[in-house]
Amino acid sequence: MDDHGDHDFGILLGLAYQRFVDELRAHLASAGVTDVGGSFGYVLRALDQQPLTTSQLAARLAITSQGAAKIVDDMVASGYVERRPDPGDGRQKQLFLGARGAAVLAAARRFHRDFEQDLAGELGARRARELRAALTRIVERAPGAVDRGARLLRPL
Repeated sequence: MDDHGDHDFGILLGLAYQRFVDELRAHLASAGVTDVGGSFGYVLRALDQQPLTTSQLAARLAITSQGAAKIVDDMVASGYVERRPDPGDGRQKQLFLGARGAAVLAAARRFHRDFEQDLAGELGARRARELRAALTRIVERAPGAVDRGARLLRPL
């Protein structure tokens, strides 16, 4: 691994992301949180902005309603999300962050900030900002990415 130019760029991006996720999971596990699914973070962030119905959540995350319903069921069972009657339409349920969800989201946000600060300590602040800008550019150049990014890349 001495010549970094020999690695496929996509594989390098994927491995860097996996490393980040592994460290995040270890951080959460050290706080006693071991049952977080892969999509939970996206759901927690979406619900932190406002309560949503399952179909609104599915649209926000660009997944099927069935997929969102499965994730939500798991998160409700684990206490991360709460379902409450919609005051405007009793036939629908709104989704809210549960106390456990809010706590995990706060812990994950702290980890995100600390990870980036640690990276800036290793690379230097300028290079860390450049890396963030480069990653943002990669995300934004895909068709529809601005809309998708607006939904998923909300500031922490």
